[in-house]
Amino acid sequence: MESRDEQTTTQESTSINTKGYVYARETFGTVDGPGIRYVVFLQGCCYRCLYCHNPDSIPMHTGEVWTAGDLVGEVMRYRRYIANGGVTFSGGEPLMQPAFVSACIGLLKTQSMHTVIDTAGVPLTKEVRDTIDAADLLLLDIKAMDADMAVTLTGRSNHDALAMLAFCEQIGKPVWIRQVLLRGYTLEPLQLKKLAAYLAPLQCIQRVELLPFHKLGEPKWALVDRPYLLKDVEATTQEEAEQARDILRGFGLHVF
Repeated sequence: MESRDEQTTTQESTSINTKGYVYARETFGTVDGPGIRYVVFLQGCCYRCLYCHNPDSIPMHTGEVWTAGDLVGEVMRYRRYIANGGVTFSGGEPLMQPAFVSACIGLLKTQSMHTVIDTAGVPLTKEVRDTIDAADLLLLDIKAMDADMAVTLTGRSNHDALAMLAFCEQIGKPVWIRQVLLRGYTLEPLQLKKLAAYLAPLQCIQRVELLPFHKLGEPKWALVDRPYLLKDVEATTQEEAEQARDILRGFGLHVF
């Protein structure tokens, strides 16, 4: 029978050696959480967003293979730059690899690093709940408040995102909400009011980020041999985005 010290050593070794698939890394991120951040984009996504700007990140089990120990070791090379920010796990959909994200967060905690998960929502298994609980902040992408619209835009309903938001409210986990503003869909005033009314009573939400739709990722769709279905939809203007933000501010939300 293992002693407590032996069990701890075994657990630490397992965490260090947990493997994950990484799509890309950004060493000076400024838009994925507070401060300057090291952003790890994980490979694999269960969503098929029409406006995805990294469609090559969707397939699982491709990209670079890292162990949690090696990745955190690489992150800590940049400690002086991210000391007032931290590390963000994005994607793809990072919670498709909860064991890897959890292992990395556990190691980063020993270095007093602030950690963020940027997710669009996945089923709330125990492993996923534990991973969310371990992070300092959740960036939650609500693709649309209307479930049918969410399916049209992403291939999935908004059920997992809303369930995850309810879980964060239950445990008091700070959340930043994100939504892409797309003409004919989420940019419509009725949809914005539905979003605002749903979010306003929740105590876990620190801020809402409304992101103007853009087409910077359009060329990548040809590289993965998939049609880009939004080629005739115009990018959201800054004026339109600010009008949308004003609607949510009218509900008392802290909006950017």
